[in-house]
Amino acid sequence: MMHFVLILHSHLPWVVHHGRWPHGSDWLSEAAVDTYLPLLAMLEAAERDGRATPLTLGITPILAAQLAEPAFRTELAGWLAHRMEALAGAEEDLRSTGDEALLPLVAHWKQHLETLEALWHRLDQDLVAAFRRHADAGRLELISSAATHGFLPLLGRDESIRLQLLVGRAEHLRHFGRLPTGCWVPECAYRPRGPWQPWPTARAQPDRAGIETHLRFAGFRWFTVDAHLAQAGEAAEMYAETATRPVDPTIRSPYRAYEVGTRPEGRGRPVHVVVRDPETTAQVWSRHGGYPGDGRYLEFHKIRYPSGLRYWAVTDVKADLAHKRLYDPAAARTAVRVHAAHMHGVLEGIAATRQPGDGAIVAPFDTELFGHWWHEGVDFLGELFTTLAADASVPPSAAGDWLASSPPQTTIKMDAGSWGANGDFSMWIGPDTAWTWERLWPLEERFWNLVPSTLARPDWGPVLEQAARELLLAQSSDWQFIISTGAAGDYATERFVGHCDALEQLLVALERPDADLMAARGLAASLARTDGPFPSLLGALAAASDVPAT
Repeated sequence: MMHFVLILHSHLPWVVHHGRWPHGSDWLSEAAVDTYLPLLAMLEAAERDGRATPLTLGITPILAAQLAEPAFRTELAGWLAHRMEALAGAEEDLRSTGDEALLPLVAHWKQHLETLEALWHRLDQDLVAAFRRHADAGRLELISSAATHGFLPLLGRDESIRLQLLVGRAEHLRHFGRLPTGCWVPECAYRPRGPWQPWPTARAQPDRAGIETHLRFAGFRWFTVDAHLAQAGEAAEMYAETATRPVDPTIRSPYRAYEVGTRPEGRGRPVHVVVRDPETTAQVWSRHGGYPGDGRYLEFHKIRYPSGLRYWAVTDVKADLAHKRLYDPAAARTAVRVHAAHMHGVLEGIAATRQPGDGAIVAPFDTELFGHWWHEGVDFLGELFTTLAADASVPPSAAGDWLASSPPQTTIKMDAGSWGANGDFSMWIGPDTAWTWERLWPLEERFWNLVPSTLARPDWGPVLEQAARELLLAQSSDWQFIISTGAAGDYATERFVGHCDALEQLLVALERPDADLMAARGLAASLARTDGPFPSLLGALAAASDVPAT
């Protein structure tokens, strides 16, 4: 029997206290209302009906930190109030312009938003506690990631990789009450052991440990990669418009897990890798060939102002926005049922041709794809779990449960790569983004060279901790990704440079033997009011640098 393992990866960079629109707290509020609350509504419905929903949900530490911030509750309340105000004026606006045909959709949006707002208050405005409750009840498996989603293979110091992972695991325990076994490695980016010089200006290093070594050090047991890294398919092109072709059955199977790397003298726990299935994920990722491109679904890109509401359907992915038809929620619900049944058939087809040793069809996605980018996506997930529950031929399973029941027997070696464009690191380091690394690598060196001596000076602990926060925030892979896509390059540049400048100020104070301690602590406290995730970092810093904590 083959299992279906759905893995959702939830992440946004640190945006609280950094403005609202378009890339500040509104970004987080939209994700909460479009994706996280609908997902919790799906889990509540499953709880009422007694249905299993064994999905694997990753929540990055930096996202969990924001969802737990008091400021987030205030911002979301304001965002919801603004949306309700826009809805209140929508009918008059439509009548004044002769667009009465759109009026029924105002009622649809009002009911939709009121339902989610009621859920938000019923959950006591605490999404972290809500997800934790469902995990404790066994309805999902929660996994973690690197602290701020740093692109691990490009970080210049091994200590930086270890800090990202140690903080990620510790923060998961703090928020969710248990240590995670799984890690969504940011951007599914992997680098094996070997020489390191990712850019001509980087300091060449003859031998660096592979990413699996750092995962083992931090206590993680498994992670996810794209099919091509395991030589089990082609690069996914997750951020492109092309669909992935089905896997070639003559190469390594993506339907089993593997032990990656080698353990020193066989010691320590193995680190396993689960592999993205190209066929099932292509059904969702591709806008042109996948489900979200169906003409009945809501068109994301056409918005009516000043209400900010979407009234139109995809119609045809190649159609100009001016030619989009009116959205029909009933037709969209029909499409959801059709596509859930189709996905069930795809899963059955794969299971029918399984080879000896094949155990699971693993489908990893960004959580925000469902509900935000694809409005009906969460409804699709709920319908899919209902469909799978009615037919046990391909039962859903959490990733950790599957690995525990069928431990991998085969060890593989993998090449470097990611699930980004071209399957390599080019989305994060290239002509447009190399300057970010050329700024970051020297700061890493200065920071880690100071850590051992500063840990021995407890009075300087708050300054060192804030320097670590600024380093972690500067390392977020989001900044290079946003610059590369051109979507909001100015914003990403400003955020990256701001964290580097703050880090440099703190490093100058830490480096000077005659520095004013009170002034340095005042600077650290001022910065922490804006950028203060992760309340305790000294233990992780000591472990990452292998220095006994004072």
